[in-house]
Amino acid sequence: MGSDELFRRARRDAGLTQSEVARRARTSRPTLSAYERGRKSPTLETARRLLHATGHDLEAVPDVKFSYQPTSWGHGVWVPSRLWRLPVSQALGHVTLPLHLDWSAPGRTLDLSDRGQRARVYEVVLREGAAGDIRAIVDGALLVDLWDEVVLPGAVRSAWDPVIETELAAGTL
Repeated sequence: MGSDELFRRARRDAGLTQSEVARRARTSRPTLSAYERGRKSPTLETARRLLHATGHDLEAVPDVKFSYQPTSWGHGVWVPSRLWRLPVSQALGHVTLPLHLDWSAPGRTLDLSDRGQRARVYEVVLREGAAGDIRAIVDGALLVDLWDEVVLPGAVRSAWDPVIETELAAGTL
């Protein structure tokens, strides 16, 4: 997504007009229009101001790449290049696992604020989930905290151990 789409989406999500955002951000409506159409590029500080005016923050998030690692038991494991944080409401909220992860109890809702339920969810997602499932459900800091308690096949644990160890050593979460 380009900055033009980002500004347009943030403004629309906030339910604001260009004039209102421009006023709040201390710029002109024609200038904001030029940013939203991609005809002009704002400085980083201006981008921050524009997003703040819509109730959003400009934030740098880790670039996480996933690699598929085959295992001896035929079912591979998706492993990230690094861990990430989820918004608290997502990390500790309720989740209904997709059918391909919870086919035995479809539609069941699990409470991630409950440590035991979170551990069971993480076990299933790390063992069976695709990269998108893992990225949407697993919080890096909470995974590190549970790492010694989650019950995983040896191949899954071996694949994930270097990521966990790197994060623990770096202390970045």
